[in-house]
Amino acid sequence: MRLLLAILFPPLVFFTINRPFQGIMNALLWMTVIGWPVAAIWAIYSLSQYRNDELRREFDYDRGYSHGRRYRY
Repeated sequence: MRLLLAILFPPLVFFTINRPFQGIMNALLWMTVIGWPVAAIWAIYSLSQYRNDELRREFDYDRGYSHGRRYRY
């Protein structure tokens, strides 16, 4: 769903992943006809980075690396 949103309305993706400043900058770029493909690519890239960060946080939590702990006893 977010991927389709990133292609059609790129600035909205940044607001759904809690990056409002980038959303405003992307909206300014999206308003130009030439900048629309660039804005869409930027939104798709940021969405993939957000998903990777979520997976990394989940993996670290499952392995016991949360709260500064390195090893599980």
